[in-house]
Amino acid sequence: MEFIDRNNEMEALSSSYERGNAEFITITGRKRIGKTELIKRLIDKYGGVLLTCREESEKLMLQRFSSILGSYFADDFILKNYINSWESFFEYIYRNTLNRRLIIAIDEFPYAVNNKSLLSILQDYWDNKLNETKIFLILSGSNISMMENLSDYKSPLYGRRTGQIELKQFPFIEVLRYIKDPELAVRYYSVFGGTPAYIMEINKTKSFIENIKNTFLKLDSFINQDVLFLLREELNEPRYYFSIIEAISSGKTSLGEIMNYAGLQRNLISKYLSVLIDLDFIRREIPITSRKSKKGIYLLKDNMFNFYFRFIYKNYNLIELNNTEMLINIIKEDMNNYIGHTFEYISIQFLLELNKKNSTFDEIGKWWYKENEIDIVTLGNKNNEITFYECKWKVLDEHDVNSIIKELKEKTKNFKWHENRIEKYGIIAKKIKNKAKLNGNYTLLDLDDFEKSI
Repeated sequence: MEFIDRNNEMEALSSSYERGNAEFITITGRKRIGKTELIKRLIDKYGGVLLTCREESEKLMLQRFSSILGSYFADDFILKNYINSWESFFEYIYRNTLNRRLIIAIDEFPYAVNNKSLLSILQDYWDNKLNETKIFLILSGSNISMMENLSDYKSPLYGRRTGQIELKQFPFIEVLRYIKDPELAVRYYSVFGGTPAYIMEINKTKSFIENIKNTFLKLDSFINQDVLFLLREELNEPRYYFSIIEAISSGKTSLGEIMNYAGLQRNLISKYLSVLIDLDFIRREIPITSRKSKKGIYLLKDNMFNFYFRFIYKNYNLIELNNTEMLINIIKEDMNNYIGHTFEYISIQFLLELNKKNSTFDEIGKWWYKENEIDIVTLGNKNNEITFYECKWKVLDEHDVNSIIKELKEKTKNFKWHENRIEKYGIIAKKIKNKAKLNGNYTLLDLDDFEKSI
């Protein structure tokens, strides 16, 4: 399987491993985000054992672990006499890491915590034995709240962890490196997001629409089944959450709009939104100059969930009736409008990449006030420099550029931030014709610049 990005995480884990001390690392992140693949790469590099927990009895889990460990250590005794308790398991690990640097990774660890004494047993072994060995212990899990509870002050393991990694979706630039073509990369990132397992479903020999047909529009496809499966795994009362996510994907982003769309009471909406934020499915955004604003809006963080609920979920009957051509037409008609919104956040990521090199701003975000909205604003606090950007998923000519800049300057009159400020303007578009010949006091960026960045 091709491995995309995760260089920073691999470097951090490698650095910890090469220190030689006993290490206790937790790796968290949603399902499909690449935790297991990252662990496998680390084990391929240094050697070790990967033990994956399942929803099964403790007896069967320990028997399976015994077989894996027995094979790894060529230990006939343990292959014939299975480990029958967590105390015996950690004792076996202790004896085999006392004088040997070794990765022991327990993946999907929350499945093992049905035994409430397990955490206390691990705490006892870590305090009294394992921290004196050369073990490189990794606990990994997709149940983010449960994994975070491992380091909570009430947990027996509080203070034992020596490192932690939380895997997020990878950014647009990694999809661009993988896809190579900037326009296609924008399209694929807008639909498949930045989750490795979903990006790997793209067949680069097929067209963009063919890839949508083969992944989202087939009843038996991995992606078609996976979106709702993941949500049901994480959430109680998923139908209410589905309604909220559908509302946001349809452009209903304020609390009042979501309430009206979903038909749920304010206190319930607030509760469910809070859960979705904690699970990293959505984010709350406020205008860049606001600190505590009632103007906050809610947006989906995962483009694939956004695409699914905008187009697939509400039209699922068309797939069941095998009328996918009608659904494809619905998608095609609204695709540029849909990508227009995701392109704004891709552009923010692009500006952040540029800022790593020249550090021209300290803050970046969106701004809106009454009927006025500016796609991207950057603030340079040291010199009171502010840049306003409009994003257009279009091909622009000189007339378009001049018109957009004029309109942008008009909107900025309502922007309150430092009276003595340096104002700059910019446009980020799919394509700007004769860009080099357009002379003005503004920045023009398009997909050609995205391509140069890699």
